[in-house]
Amino acid sequence: MKSLKFKCLFVVLLALNVSFSQDKDEVLLKVGGEPIMASEFLRVYNKNLDLVKDESQKDIDGYLTLFTEYQLKLQEAKRLKLNEDKNYQREFTRYKKQLIKNYISENKVTDELVEEAYKRSNIDINASHILVRLDPSEKDTIAAYNQVLELRNRALKEGYDTVKAKMHNGETIFLEDLGYFSAFKMVYDFETAAFNTSAGEISMPFRTQFGYHVVKVNDRRASRGTVTAAHIMINLSPKDTLVNPEERINTIYKKLEQGENFEALAKQFSEDKSSANNGGKLTPFKSGQLSSIKFEDEAFGLKNNGDFSKPFKTDYGWHIVKRIDLEPIAPLEDVKENFVARVKRDSRSKLINEAMVAKLKKKYKINYNSEAKAYFVKILNEKFYSRAWEIPEDLNKTEAVFTINDRAFSYEAFAKHLFNSQRLYSNKKMPFATIVDKEFNSFFETSIFKYREENLEVENKDYANILKEYRDGLLLFDLMEKEIWNKASKDTLGLEVYYIDNKANYKWTDRVDVVIATSSDKSNLKKLRKLMKKGKSEDEIKEALNKGDEENVIFTKGIYSVNDPVLPSNFEVKKGLSDVYNNHNEAFHIIRVKEVLPARVKTLEEAKGLVINDYQAVLETNWVKDLYSRFKVEVNDDVLKTVKSKIGN
Repeated sequence: MKSLKFKCLFVVLLALNVSFSQDKDEVLLKVGGEPIMASEFLRVYNKNLDLVKDESQKDIDGYLTLFTEYQLKLQEAKRLKLNEDKNYQREFTRYKKQLIKNYISENKVTDELVEEAYKRSNIDINASHILVRLDPSEKDTIAAYNQVLELRNRALKEGYDTVKAKMHNGETIFLEDLGYFSAFKMVYDFETAAFNTSAGEISMPFRTQFGYHVVKVNDRRASRGTVTAAHIMINLSPKDTLVNPEERINTIYKKLEQGENFEALAKQFSEDKSSANNGGKLTPFKSGQLSSIKFEDEAFGLKNNGDFSKPFKTDYGWHIVKRIDLEPIAPLEDVKENFVARVKRDSRSKLINEAMVAKLKKKYKINYNSEAKAYFVKILNEKFYSRAWEIPEDLNKTEAVFTINDRAFSYEAFAKHLFNSQRLYSNKKMPFATIVDKEFNSFFETSIFKYREENLEVENKDYANILKEYRDGLLLFDLMEKEIWNKASKDTLGLEVYYIDNKANYKWTDRVDVVIATSSDKSNLKKLRKLMKKGKSEDEIKEALNKGDEENVIFTKGIYSVNDPVLPSNFEVKKGLSDVYNNHNEAFHIIRVKEVLPARVKTLEEAKGLVINDYQAVLETNWVKDLYSRFKVEVNDDVLKTVKSKIGN
């Protein structure tokens, strides 16, 4: 199975580059006999004009070539029947279900839920809970309710921790500490109960899909806002064999206490390469946003801009974090779009769906068969509870349960819905009238959304365009994977031949194997240089120069490109011991060059990723030429002139 994350990214990129209008217009070109309208091409071109960085692609002829090649690839995908592949159809259906949620919504309810979620996002709640597990379809809930109520009363009398120690079994009864959370961290029903409970109190029992809960709110605090921070990180398993991670971070901390610059030390020593070159600065984050609670607490715990923490350890390494800025929660108008998207992904969406059903009932003409429910109650029997019920052979399949506009939803369809729902009622002796009533509502909601979905391409032009983008984008992904990407990576002989013919393109630059001695005090390095010339080891030198709590010198070892920012800009590439380099990353350095590794051609293994990428490009170029031979391309020159005149190109 392909990476869903990568595939989503690919489709988004395609969505930015190809879309089609359903406006009636003159035919601009035909690819394999399939007409493409001028209005479609114009919409694509104008939509992407600001995204195109290559000026040549803004030329109509150049862009038409790209557009035509895209159409050729789609024709090839259809010729290979990739659109009939079950995996493709399954993934497209999943995307379609995700997309439809953005168009089947109820704005009033959505706005109310967004405002509520925003207010809750301004508060962090620390809570524990008691859960008695219960099947979501269970109707007889009195025993579970009474059990959780009894546990609540015990927690009030004996203390939550005491009851937790005695009663938590991790199977049917759960007593868990949940830490701090805010909006969207829990299912909506649980979140609502927590926010409606005062600090120090335990709620009354409430039900979610997991069972019956009570929630104990331990603390409520204002949101900690958004912090901008920088850090210095040493990996738990560093590449530098001279480095003990804890010793290294403590050494850096001492240098900070001695007044050395945080950003300069981060550039020189931090092993988080994504932030080191920027002085350790991280993307701003909120409480609960990072995977490390320890890191968040340290960052938010700093009182003033410029303060830095003591060294601390996480699962990722040893850190020192510095606070750069702290901003409160942004106004709702600045974050509303993000909150709308999150509400629609959240369990709150059920409330939106209910409101939308009510809205669609008013929009469409709906007629119910008044005899349908009674009929289905009559044909159910005891076998239904053991998942052995079968649809009667004499079922009047074409009879309508209800109609939406001119579309009838048949007895056969509802009977299949009931047949598939048997698993929900296995060994649960619920009255047949209750089952039919519940499943009728479920079937109706599914049906009205299905009707809306099936007609949405006609009703909503924007939706139709985006859906086609997804459909074609997924298809092109599968085609490229089959015809280019997999072939390039698996064709070992072709790769080797391509590498041999083009090996001059894959070279190491000049590199050096070095030991770098760093200090903020130039006089220390003069002493150090004498010791290094005498052949003293790094440990002997550190012992001689690092007195007491002062860390006057740090050693770094590795193989670096001669242009690596770790090395001074005026670095002299020659074997041996250097003079002192002044003021690089606000410090002084002496570098022992153990070996100069001259530029050379990389081996195939060393360059394999680049070789595969370049080989893919060659394969694609040749492949596209074949597509031009396979599918006839016809351009209407008169229409093209009209298109150019409209754009002024």
